[in-house]
Amino acid sequence: MSDHRYDSFVAIGDSFTEGMSDTHPAGGYRGWADLLATRLAETRPRLRYANLAIRGKVVGQIAEDQVPSAASMRADLVSFAGGVNDLMRPRCDLDVVCAAVEGAVGRLVETSGTLILFQPIDPSRRMRGSARLVRRLRHLTALVCELGERHRAVVVDLASARVFDDPRLWADDRIHLNGEGHRRVAEAVGQAIGLPARFDWKAPLPPMRPATLAERRLADARWARGHLLPWIGRRLTGRSSGDGLTPKRPSLAPLDVDISGSGDSR
Repeated sequence: MSDHRYDSFVAIGDSFTEGMSDTHPAGGYRGWADLLATRLAETRPRLRYANLAIRGKVVGQIAEDQVPSAASMRADLVSFAGGVNDLMRPRCDLDVVCAAVEGAVGRLVETSGTLILFQPIDPSRRMRGSARLVRRLRHLTALVCELGERHRAVVVDLASARVFDDPRLWADDRIHLNGEGHRRVAEAVGQAIGLPARFDWKAPLPPMRPATLAERRLADARWARGHLLPWIGRRLTGRSSGDGLTPKRPSLAPLDVDISGSGDSR
């Protein structure tokens, strides 16, 4: 594939695609999709880009609120990532999640040029207590691969990239990628759709000093107090971090400013 095909790009999904927690000096979030759009615009300056993703959304909400809008835009390039928020919830009906993913992908392929799907990153290798997600993630990953083959979509394999086991690619909440993590995802997607490689996105970071037991315990306590407990509180009260938020780029529009480092995102 080649980037000359892409004059429009729509990204849909949850916090992964919205860009949490890749912050920039102007405020708000950037993320891999913004970085990819900027890269595409280098050779296609009239590129139009929309990002409908909102943090905290489960796949049913993505299918209901974002997929119809994305389909109506009939973009040359569309990315879809969703379902992981569902898998993280204690009560998860895997059959319902997979049916929603399959339905969303089926709707998008009817109107889109190239569709991008993702094999999600496996958190069990870096986060204690996340092993219960493994079976669900493997099921979702298998479905994504099958849908990719069925619909000739581009499937970006983040699941097997061991570099994402490194905590230095993640924000303090241990759930969202940081700037370097998003930079690597953007490069992975770019290479998957045929852009020339700019660096080895799978390359490991330089070795770091192992944390002591005391340092790990302190970090775990801070994480639990600052991130885990608020997350549990939202689940118990039926709230989401994305409640009340609107997409940062709700319609296809040219890139008026350099969103790779300035305030084009919330």
